[in-house]
Amino acid sequence: MEDTTFQEAERVLLLGMSHHRTAGELDPKASLHELEGLTETAGGAVVDRVMVNRDRPDPARYFGKGKIEEICELIDDCAIDLVIVDDELSVRQQNQLEQKFPCRVIDRTALILQIFADHAKTREGKLQIELAQLSYMLPRLSGKGTALSRLGGGIGTRGPGESQLEKDRRHVRRRIDTLKEETEKIRKQRMVNREHRRRNRMPVIALVGYTNAGKSTLLNLLTDAGVTAEDKLFATLDPVTRRFRLDETEVLLTDTVGFIQQLPHSLVNAFRATMEEAMYADLLLHVVDSAHGEMEGQIKTVHGVLEEIGCHEKPVIHVFNKADLLADPVDIQHYLSAYQPAVALSAKTGEGVVRLRQLMAETLPEPMVARRFVIGPDEGRLLNQFHQAGSVSQVSYDADGVRGLIILPRSEAEKYSQYFTKEATTEGAQ
Repeated sequence: MEDTTFQEAERVLLLGMSHHRTAGELDPKASLHELEGLTETAGGAVVDRVMVNRDRPDPARYFGKGKIEEICELIDDCAIDLVIVDDELSVRQQNQLEQKFPCRVIDRTALILQIFADHAKTREGKLQIELAQLSYMLPRLSGKGTALSRLGGGIGTRGPGESQLEKDRRHVRRRIDTLKEETEKIRKQRMVNREHRRRNRMPVIALVGYTNAGKSTLLNLLTDAGVTAEDKLFATLDPVTRRFRLDETEVLLTDTVGFIQQLPHSLVNAFRATMEEAMYADLLLHVVDSAHGEMEGQIKTVHGVLEEIGCHEKPVIHVFNKADLLADPVDIQHYLSAYQPAVALSAKTGEGVVRLRQLMAETLPEPMVARRFVIGPDEGRLLNQFHQAGSVSQVSYDADGVRGLIILPRSEAEKYSQYFTKEATTEGAQ
């Protein structure tokens, strides 16, 4: 019996425009190539790519009238199911193209939102994606009001289409309000978790970078996290946090969602609760794909997103990953000098990881250490000083006095070294 559940991949035509790009954006051809990777990640089959030479998009149709006619012929000749435009279309532009083209039309933003929706695993990720999708859809839903109102009804009255549209709008707005409340609860819970970390004086390092730069592979290398690391765009959407030991310091390392040029603002807003992991980190590791032809553009894109979410003044180490793929390692030296502190590394082979660990230890604002202590019976006042200096746990009392574990800044540890036992590098408090 034939399997009727199988569906052939949609045949996709990609359309780009070589108009002037703002600083930090990829070259138009590189952007279109990236769009092809995004389309394949979403399960589409790219049949052809067309780059339109034009100074600026047409405000009404995006493309000129003559070019639209040429594209329509190509759609028919190649049996195209879907057109994807490498830009964010206005409501008006999308409506015009949908009327002109004999197939579905979406823009870069809608494609990215779909990929996020397909890949989100946790409840938190799914809520954030739904919020972003609905925020994107609401103005486009409103844009169809004129056409729907023609379905029926008399002069001066609402037609059934308009009435249904109003219901849809109200439903979407109510759902957006509900999702905002849910994501605010998530944000508050994260704040509680961060306060707990702050009391324990546990440094937090966040991995940031362009999508597919190798953040998850680096997380696995440093922490043995076992996170799925695939050579595809947006393989990781839900943040993962793991502990690892940096010299004598217990550290939390968080993998965050990858950035991309023209990251939809609805996504930035929806994922703000997740991106706060970077906002409240003590140190950022900006992972860069050093073998990518548009590396510099990707770096600028990430810097732009970090500035947008308020992280641009954080201490940053630039990690130029995939150094094992470089034909000539000398090519990266200019960037290592320009983006200090920086290190060339291969998260796949482990080359450069020793230097990275050294840089992390040097760059963390206040390195922490864990120490076992014993305070004599007549020195109980010191316990209050320990509580002020760091995080005290596992306290017990016996004939020798008070025993416990303290996590505190290395500079503070030197003041109390006479009270520490030989069990100097035990695990941090849970």
